[in-house]
Amino acid sequence: MLTGSMVALVTPFDSSGAVDEEALRHLVQWHIEQGTDVLVPCGTTGESATLSHEEHVQVIRIVVQEAAGRVPVLAGTGSNCTREAIELTQRAKSVGADAALVITPYYNRPPQRCLVNHFEAVARQAGLPIIVYNVPSRTGCNLLPETMARLAECPGVVGLKDAAGDLKQTSDTLELCGDKIVLLSGEDFITLPILSVGGRGAISVVANLAPGQCKDLMTSFFAGRLDKARSIHYELLPLCRACFLPGEVNPIGAKESLAQMGRLQPVFRMPLEGLNEDKRKVLRELLQQGGVL
Repeated sequence: MLTGSMVALVTPFDSSGAVDEEALRHLVQWHIEQGTDVLVPCGTTGESATLSHEEHVQVIRIVVQEAAGRVPVLAGTGSNCTREAIELTQRAKSVGADAALVITPYYNRPPQRCLVNHFEAVARQAGLPIIVYNVPSRTGCNLLPETMARLAECPGVVGLKDAAGDLKQTSDTLELCGDKIVLLSGEDFITLPILSVGGRGAISVVANLAPGQCKDLMTSFFAGRLDKARSIHYELLPLCRACFLPGEVNPIGAKESLAQMGRLQPVFRMPLEGLNEDKRKVLRELLQQGGVL
């Protein structure tokens, strides 16, 4: 169920700064039409750190309602407080999420033994399948392959979103875990290399811009059409660069791109803000190069 092309959904806001329900529903419909396999609201790309708990649940509820069972919803529910992660995961389950994406605790940066206890507690008490999310560049905390191997034995822990950006670590994790988990790319620039060593899909930022191409990459790779998958990989690189402009952070590039594509307003929650005109020009050139404008 949790394989293939998954989109790390942005959260649209209206001009007042509130969640833009209409734009969000349109994004969900577009992704389903384009073949996206799994919808992932309220992750880093969804500006989850700036959503209130009520908004967090609101966004998940809207995505679940609009998906209407056609594709699974993997809801971001992580926190650096174990109790809060459990509560958010339970609330996500109550509004119909199929599974939860749970980030390693940020800022307090627990040692490896504490990471095991954290994820085991969420998996045991929250009642949803858990995808562990490892993104050291955001959290300052790296979940090691040996730790993931321990978590792979925990009932309810079904996978890893690997955004460490280290192919050796990815290979070590798969060597230790085998088919006990689903490993998913969390780094758009190296999704194809991660698939080549045993990844089963991607939770992708660039899929916000090009869901059809991201789906085609997955379909081509798993059908053995490696030349086609490689071709799509290179076609997507300008859009990856648009999402991750130098000096900017996700989801600024993704939301500014979607705004230029006419799919939402370029509204952010502080402390994030939009691009200046010089960078918007660079962004537009990348979007044109990537074929979405």
